[in-house]
Amino acid sequence: MEEVRRDPFAEEAARARRAMVREIEAYGALRDPAWRAAFAEVPRHLFVPSYYVAGPAGYERLWSGDPDPARRIRWLRGAYRDLALATRVRDGELLSSASQPSLMARMLEALDVRDGQDVLEIGAGTGYQAALLAHRLGDRHVTTVELDEEIAESARAHLAAAGHRPAVVTRDGTRGCPERAPYDRIVATCAMPAIPYAWPAQCRPGARILGPLSTGLVLLDVLGADRAEGRFLAGSAYFVPLRGAGARTPRPRTAGVPRRVYEDEGFQFLVGLVGDRLDLREALALWQRERRPERERFGVTVSGGRQWAWLDDPEGPYAWPLPDL
Repeated sequence: MEEVRRDPFAEEAARARRAMVREIEAYGALRDPAWRAAFAEVPRHLFVPSYYVAGPAGYERLWSGDPDPARRIRWLRGAYRDLALATRVRDGELLSSASQPSLMARMLEALDVRDGQDVLEIGAGTGYQAALLAHRLGDRHVTTVELDEEIAESARAHLAAAGHRPAVVTRDGTRGCPERAPYDRIVATCAMPAIPYAWPAQCRPGARILGPLSTGLVLLDVLGADRAEGRFLAGSAYFVPLRGAGARTPRPRTAGVPRRVYEDEGFQFLVGLVGDRLDLREALALWQRERRPERERFGVTVSGGRQWAWLDDPEGPYAWPLPDL
């Protein structure tokens, strides 16, 4: 009788993946069995063959080919921790990262995808989220767009290693991908100053768009080619900023606001959302008057070639124009 050889590395990866799924479930995500199966079966370590961890001397690189077995195991276990992982660093600047799995699960469940729907992802990154979408919907229903050709090619290789071949397109994500439109869902994995008008224009009526603005996630219902509206989800979300034609560099502002207030996560969200449309004192007065409003009270409307953020009511007194993308 032939002896079945055990693969300790594969077994360690499977254990780490099961532990990651349990951790995500502990946060209240993965209530949909289809998404639970995707996270349980797609091997995240294939998408992060190397990553960087911050230390007192700067970034330390962990990688799958390390000749030290202990460091390889450290790399593998780290790949399945419920943390964002820095995957590309240039001159001390973070260019690309693998998003925190529990945040990805929350985003994917909020998209509420259905069988047969077509999804456009903005920001391929490592390719891991595209693989989760392909596991759920099938390769032909997933398109992912990436500005950097090197990152896009790396995502293609990771996806192929995991057995998936969705469309990976190299271009500025603010333009969408019209040749594969229309879409039922668009999900962005880079922080944006506003919603690109190309996105709702490439959607079917009734589609959804989910993306990071400021330090939150806004979920829009597409009501037409030039109209979309929705509110922010509860909780914070931090992503690498959008690069390309729509990139903006925020200017730090602290004058006139107590440090304990400025460092409050909710106040930072408000400041990031309204930008220069309010000075800090005005933002502080609003924040205090409205009793520290939660993210869910804010929303965004895109309509007729303009867009604005608002508090409580799209037509109410608290509204701020967003930049055109």
